[in-house]
Amino acid sequence: MSRQSATLLLTLASTAMILSAWGFQYIGSYPPCKMCYWQRYPHFAAIAIGALALALKTRIFAWLGAAAMLITSGIGVFHSGVERKLWDGPSSCSSTSIDGLEADELFNQIMSAPLVRCDEIPWEMFGFTMANLNAIASLAFAAGWLWVAVKKD
Repeated sequence: MSRQSATLLLTLASTAMILSAWGFQYIGSYPPCKMCYWQRYPHFAAIAIGALALALKTRIFAWLGAAAMLITSGIGVFHSGVERKLWDGPSSCSSTSIDGLEADELFNQIMSAPLVRCDEIPWEMFGFTMANLNAIASLAFAAGWLWVAVKKD
């Protein structure tokens, strides 16, 4: 496979990830949490990077594509741990203890709580969540971008 073909395939892979996320959001009625959005941003970057790589045929873009995919994979791993209660997520999108809170503090916490929580699993297939699948797929995409970066012409 040529570098150009692999670049096109990887660009389309990130496009497919975004389209899938939008499908879950708009067709499946699974609104994303804050960390779900964070996982999308590197895919948007990879699409732009892929377009530039195809147009300019410069290896630097393959390295940037790999970096973008490693970032979203890392966010996916972190989000997976938050979903599985292995560690706490950002306080702005995860549950927090209500022990010792005054009524006013509890009310303020409830009123400022996000609509979609990062520490709950809205969808799962064979034990894999959307964050798990993003982490795994994006790691594979990162390997693809690295292959493009080091492949001899």
